[in-house]
Amino acid sequence: AMAGEGSTFRLRCSLLGHGQDVRGLTRGLFPEGGFVSVSRDRTARLWAPDGLNRGFTEMHCMSGHSNFVSCVCIIPPSDLYPRGLIATGGNDHNICIFTVDNPAPLYVLKGHKNTVCSLSSGKFGTLLSGSWDTTAKVWLNDRCMMTLQGHTAAIWAVKILPEQGLMLTGSADKTIKLWKAGRCERTFTGHEDCVRGLAILSEMEFLSCANDASVRRWQISGECLQVYYGHTNYIYSISVFPRCKDFVTTGEDRSLRIWKQGECAQTIRLPAQSVWCCCVLDNGDIVVGASDGIIRVFTESLERTASAEEIQAFENELAQASIDPKTGDLGDINADDLPGREHLKDPGTRDGQTRLIKDNGKVEAYQWSVSEGRWIKIGDVVGSSGATQQTSGKVLFEGKEYDYVFTIDVNENGPSYKLPYNITDDPWLTAYNFLQKNDLNPMFLDQVAKFIMDNTKGQTLLSTSNQFADPFTGAGRYVPGSSSGSSTIPGADPFTGAGRYVPGSASNAVPPVGGVDPFTGMGAYQPAAAKVENIYFPKKDAVTFDQANPTQILGKLKELNGSAAEEHKLTEDDLIILEKLLSATCNTSAETPTAQQLQTLWRAVNWPEDIVFPALDILRLSVRHPTVNENFCSEKEHVQFIILLLKFLNPKGKQANQLLALRALCNCFVSHAGQKVMMEQRDEIMTQAIETKSGNNKNIHIALATLTLNYAVCLHKVNNVEGKAQCLSVISTVMEVVQDLEAIFRLLVALGTLISDDTNAVQLAKSLGVDSQIKKYVSVSEPAKVKECCRFVLNLL
Repeated sequence: AMAGEGSTFRLRCSLLGHGQDVRGLTRGLFPEGGFVSVSRDRTARLWAPDGLNRGFTEMHCMSGHSNFVSCVCIIPPSDLYPRGLIATGGNDHNICIFTVDNPAPLYVLKGHKNTVCSLSSGKFGTLLSGSWDTTAKVWLNDRCMMTLQGHTAAIWAVKILPEQGLMLTGSADKTIKLWKAGRCERTFTGHEDCVRGLAILSEMEFLSCANDASVRRWQISGECLQVYYGHTNYIYSISVFPRCKDFVTTGEDRSLRIWKQGECAQTIRLPAQSVWCCCVLDNGDIVVGASDGIIRVFTESLERTASAEEIQAFENELAQASIDPKTGDLGDINADDLPGREHLKDPGTRDGQTRLIKDNGKVEAYQWSVSEGRWIKIGDVVGSSGATQQTSGKVLFEGKEYDYVFTIDVNENGPSYKLPYNITDDPWLTAYNFLQKNDLNPMFLDQVAKFIMDNTKGQTLLSTSNQFADPFTGAGRYVPGSSSGSSTIPGADPFTGAGRYVPGSASNAVPPVGGVDPFTGMGAYQPAAAKVENIYFPKKDAVTFDQANPTQILGKLKELNGSAAEEHKLTEDDLIILEKLLSATCNTSAETPTAQQLQTLWRAVNWPEDIVFPALDILRLSVRHPTVNENFCSEKEHVQFIILLLKFLNPKGKQANQLLALRALCNCFVSHAGQKVMMEQRDEIMTQAIETKSGNNKNIHIALATLTLNYAVCLHKVNNVEGKAQCLSVISTVMEVVQDLEAIFRLLVALGTLISDDTNAVQLAKSLGVDSQIKKYVSVSEPAKVKECCRFVLNLL
């Protein structure tokens, strides 16, 4: 039974089980009313409500990480796993996926290069992960589909929004970013320190909490609607109550706070310095995890409230806690000015108000409880015991957590250096890396190592089977041969680490200029046909731009050559050479292009950008010829060639150059050499090409759509998941701005080709919301090929 308005949360139960800090919690789907917890003790535990009393029972304990486990989320049920799956992220850089009934992982996702500290799941089996390596990754089943790059520091929080294709990331760079189809759409600024948690209120609104001790409510459009203050230290986690806008937060000020109608309605202090995580169960009960390794559940329901003895035991534990004044949770404390016990006779003015008194030389802290009308002791304030921070890894350096961050002065007048250190690290290795990172004399090695050991005396963690820890992350160091996420496939794609495309044997001959193809809209549609057949996709060959008027092109080249600066001028002989090249590559002569012709062309395409376009047009036509293609796309030449074309794709440059560079890139796909280079440089080329969408020029849009289509043709032949994901993201992004129906048609064919025979690609397209983007094209009457192709695509989705 849910309690009425204005009621108070009280302890329901305390759960022991974890050996160290509880760092993550999430409500479970199975068993109903249960939840999952993860801890620094390297385990995840599934808890089920205990029918007989008010507690929970540990169903089972899951292991699979070789270091701390820092976050957890539930992947919703699918046909294959009707009870859903559990995903956990850890300091070993991995994500483990578990079924609800097996203590060992079903599979492990590798790819992040540092601690994975946040996870969120979406529809169709998608999973979003955030890491200290400054990236977020989108996973589908057991594959990484996309990497979201843009933050400049650790990503502490991630959330997938209810509207398809929208994702949020919160970072130690103090910003939150909104991503659509894998691209950053908006950056939210306002927090003054690391963003630590995110929670979704609706399709239009979300909450964030941060180390600046504030919570902010945002609109997706970018506006900050409200800032909530109440915590006195870092806020680590935030969770929303079901079916309303009220929420709970936990933080480094030993408290759980319950917010109703925008006000902090109740503060519950805990006998642990760091209250790392919280989640709200379906019945409105709150689960919190803290640095003392204990999980506590609080409830408004009288039936579920703990017995009087248990509540007394909890209060006693709280009263015995020692509070370190240095944390600032209680403001500046001057023991001499404090009143005595009589001060507690006056009632408090609001729930959660704290009062300090001095009794027999001891400073005690009390908190007012409105519901009980009394002061409850929340601990003794002790001098700097130094004992609080050593166990919890709390000091932040460059957005990551460490047990210690020392300041080292190497000489009197020089600068001081920060040295981050975790108890699990090797002091010598840390000292060595510190000296290297800061270019300091290796002679200091003994001194620095000894300094670390002296200042961390006796501090070692309970079990550190992981002896080699990376000094800057506390994570296990890479041991070659231990199948780490980094890929060493020869010729691996530098962006994704995936094996690069190796072309098959089917060569694409140059299509004749006069050939009719359903693509150009000629003869594509037979109204008489009773059942329309899918002649559109999967497309097997690249689409090229073959239309040519050599006389006009050469005329323009000569005219501009006349006005060119001396150092760029071509001689009469040069112009004749280029004329020969054009006739050789436009199928009007049987000659093969020569090296001399290609050198002359290279000089011409390096003209200043205001006069280069006729030369670019010759390049666009020539590159279809196998000899030219192999020359420009050879191992030796291709880097310069691609750099040249990418330079012309700058959206601030001339539109004619953008158009011809895009067409030249499309025409590269006719030969093996060209395909190979286009696939190897895919990430770079696509990232630059998509910028040309902003110009609203229909010819540029058609060329951009064609480039995407040619990539789809290649990707259909090799199953490169990351390539398909990038291509789908481009299609989704370009669809938003393109008006021209020929460009739309080519994007639809690209989409159909990408998702044909690939269930993963279908799921990814759905999770990006592509189906809702293209529905409107079903009603296009002319040209008919648009609606037909669109129907075929929707049938797959």
